[in-house]
Amino acid sequence: MANKVVCPKLLKNLGFHVRRLNSAPSPLSAVPPLSFTGDFNATTVTTPNLVDTVPHINTVPEKNNIINFDDVKELFYGVPTSKLIRSSLTLQMAAIDPMVDMGMWVMNSKLMEMPIFREVMLGFVKNTFYEHFCAGKDLTEVRRTVSKLSDGGLKAMLDYGVEHATNNESCEQSMKAFIQTIESTKSLPQSSTSFVVVKITAICTPRLLKRMSDLLRWEHKDPSFNLPWKQRTLPLFAESSPLYHTWKKPEPLTVEEERDLQLAHERLTKICEKCLEHDVPLLIDAEDTTIQPGIDYMAYSAAIKYHKDDGPLIFGTIQAYLKDAKERMAIAKKAAEKMGVPMGFKLVRGAYMCSERELASRLGFQSPIHDSIEQTHACFNSCAEFMIEEIANGSGAVVLATHNIESGKLAATKAIDMGIKDSEKLQFAQLYGMAEGLTFGLRNAGFQVSKYLPFGPVDQIMHYLMRRAEENRGMLSTSAFDRQLMRKELGRRLKVATS
Repeated sequence: MANKVVCPKLLKNLGFHVRRLNSAPSPLSAVPPLSFTGDFNATTVTTPNLVDTVPHINTVPEKNNIINFDDVKELFYGVPTSKLIRSSLTLQMAAIDPMVDMGMWVMNSKLMEMPIFREVMLGFVKNTFYEHFCAGKDLTEVRRTVSKLSDGGLKAMLDYGVEHATNNESCEQSMKAFIQTIESTKSLPQSSTSFVVVKITAICTPRLLKRMSDLLRWEHKDPSFNLPWKQRTLPLFAESSPLYHTWKKPEPLTVEEERDLQLAHERLTKICEKCLEHDVPLLIDAEDTTIQPGIDYMAYSAAIKYHKDDGPLIFGTIQAYLKDAKERMAIAKKAAEKMGVPMGFKLVRGAYMCSERELASRLGFQSPIHDSIEQTHACFNSCAEFMIEEIANGSGAVVLATHNIESGKLAATKAIDMGIKDSEKLQFAQLYGMAEGLTFGLRNAGFQVSKYLPFGPVDQIMHYLMRRAEENRGMLSTSAFDRQLMRKELGRRLKVATS
């Protein structure tokens, strides 16, 4: 049979046909559990020679120059030249549209079913995007990465790279891997891990989460609607929250579904207890609005039961590109405060813009997403300001996960004005391998900064890597800015070496 020729137009629009940035895989195709072959105690970490080993922390930044991008020598303190070169080249490749389009097409094609071709492609990916965006294939490699970050004044968010489970067996496997990740933190450098990341879809199937979300939405519409399985939780909806997903009264959970939900609660309970035991906070990622109410329900229910004396143990995620984000976060925060429950949030912009708009349009409703990127920026900044003020008043905690330089500057300025720059309840975060300029700039200004570290074998984490490549293209302003800073520092180091 003759090979099909892929037209350039298809390649140009591949981003529409494949999963978008940070979007989850189909619930019908679960990611298999990672293979944990490493042992933190099995390897002695050898840190490579750095240009400078300890970053200079600017404890009293000038008002108008809180994050300094001008002094690239100080900005890239501690970053080896080899890493700068590799990072610059990888980001440059990820910024080339035809290369990303072709890569997305190849990874989703039948060519990957050919053993030799698959081996070659995985080898290329491992030595480029994988090494740039991921912490390693197992716990031993993760330890090396975390140690390097710690030496550079950064913390790590450990993300076991599994997303969607399909049955109770795969949920149990994911839970065991999450617990092993939590236990591994005791062998890492002290205070080097800021969070362990959990996706609820890995311990509770998306199908069940959708059923729960439909029932929770209907209860919000009709408060007399009885949910016998519902535990104590925080408010899940605001007046502006989208409810069009559930247009008719859903059937109650079956006996089997209630049993599966109880098992999911038990898995999350074991994870929370392990986090308390090892004193490491738990960060719960967000998904699309179809299943997010179920995720929030489980996160908030657990947060009520499990928290530390001096702050939250569990952090839910708020996506600022949703029109109801600020209202929903404020309602949940105030309810938690009234109950005496410390609540933490991770604030992001969002990852499911295309699918959210398509679903709303198909059902004949307005999109739940802000109409412009400027409105999303404004919502993120407003939410950040709200949480910074709450922390200054002694309540709550927040992780500001942003690659946006202006948002970083605004939040840093607000934190200094409110006197909480050194508070452990305020952290910034960026994805590993991205927004390095902002990461190092915030670090040098004296803020707590973490890198989000996904890890696992190359083939099991492939979809994450493709999304990072596509995201890097979609965030050209940040990517281009990072490449510009890296080239400037490489030029400076070359000039010093040859003078």
